[in-house]
Amino acid sequence: MHELAITQSMLDLVLEQAQKAGAKEVKRINLAIGKMSGFAEESVQFYFDLISKGTIAERAVLSFKTIPTTARCQGCGRLFEPKESDWSCPYCRSNSVEIVAGEELQVESIEVE
Repeated sequence: MHELAITQSMLDLVLEQAQKAGAKEVKRINLAIGKMSGFAEESVQFYFDLISKGTIAERAVLSFKTIPTTARCQGCGRLFEPKESDWSCPYCRSNSVEIVAGEELQVESIEVE
């Protein structure tokens, strides 16, 4: 259900930016969703279709780009994409890692008319 609140915030941001640009219609919304974000594209699309009715974004197409999970090793500082069952650094085998990408949900751009 948290997708509803996030989708509403995303729509509010898009409508605000479209209004600032003097747009008559939002054609496309390009989103980046991290693999670890917990957001399902289908849920975001469902809620968007529901709450965008009657707005200038009602017919907008949502375009999703998946951001892979990226970790930084605290031991050697190198970046890597952890495996589902193995989060240790493949370079130095340290288990001390920090997630640096893959948890985001963000509007990358919007296309308006």
